[in-house]
Amino acid sequence: MQNKEKMVEVYRAAGEMEAQVIRGLLESYGIPCLMKSSAAPSVHTFAVDGMGEVRIMVLESMAEKARILVQGEDDAQVAGQSG
Repeated sequence: MQNKEKMVEVYRAAGEMEAQVIRGLLESYGIPCLMKSSAAPSVHTFAVDGMGEVRIMVLESMAEKARILVQGEDDAQVAGQSG
């Protein structure tokens, strides 16, 4: 029997590199995720006007935990930049 649980977006990364970091974080906590992008994979590591954005999707039942983890990662990055 297949799991029909809905996938929801928990984060929108500026590019592939950032998305891979977030994916690694979530998977290290046992949260499987998908990365969705409307842009073709590229060697460029930057995005212009959202064209390189990558959406991080998780199962709806894991979304709250995923958002908390991602927010903690964002907070840590901001703290590291201010010091």
